[in-house]
Amino acid sequence: MNSNLIKKAVMEKKVVLITGVSSGIGRASARALADTGCVVYGSVRGLDHAEPVKGVTLVHLDVREQASIDHAVATIIAREGRIDVLVNNAGQNLVGSVEETGIPEVESLFDTNVLGVTRTIRAVLPHMRSRRSGRIINLSSVLGFLPAPYMGVYAASKHAVEGLSESLDHELRQFGVRVTLVQPSFTNTSFEANTQRAGTSICDYDRERELALGAIARASREAPDAAIVADTIVEAALGKWRMRRAPAGQASLLAKLRRFMPAGPVDASLRKTFGLA
Repeated sequence: MNSNLIKKAVMEKKVVLITGVSSGIGRASARALADTGCVVYGSVRGLDHAEPVKGVTLVHLDVREQASIDHAVATIIAREGRIDVLVNNAGQNLVGSVEETGIPEVESLFDTNVLGVTRTIRAVLPHMRSRRSGRIINLSSVLGFLPAPYMGVYAASKHAVEGLSESLDHELRQFGVRVTLVQPSFTNTSFEANTQRAGTSICDYDRERELALGAIARASREAPDAAIVADTIVEAALGKWRMRRAPAGQASLLAKLRRFMPAGPVDASLRKTFGLA
């Protein structure tokens, strides 16, 4: 981790709210931000049963419920007087073909991944705007700029977060508030346990679906742990502003390939990766 960032955090005592710290990227990022000297509040949906995170104050917050968001933000403002950095990490995953995915499932995923981000931003922004200072970090994914067969709805939610974030950054610069997207690739964070499958199964998709989901599960198992993404989030929170940050390794490579390679080879490579004919 960059020692200059640690010195900066200690000197300035940045107050950070990060959503979804029960496990995975959120938990690793909360711990990493606390290690820099930031004052970190991490949100969980079940406060009574949550495992402590060293150096992090846990608060109840469900991104699907505006009242819980408002209460958490008000609690932090009352204690600290400000929120300098908001990290929108909470999210959910969903796999299955688009045809197999019911509209209620789409609505539920967007409620968390897109509306949840929007709700939390709207609760924090008045305080950042009044101070003319702040940083908002939205967790996207390489699927925010690449398609993924059998993860279409999840990819759509991350594409939405990308568009929202770019527009928002233009709106907020006048107030000294900037927005950054962090775009991780597969991360070793218990893919099978944390991923919901579409409720409907159509047999015509069985062969390719299982090939694709097997490739996704293998990539997740073989991927680096959440620490590499946590380091990128620390850089996004405390370092020089950049609109997009892809963690080192596969995510950074994919971002470059998407930008510079012709569409045909990208499409062929993606289908090969997912085991599709």
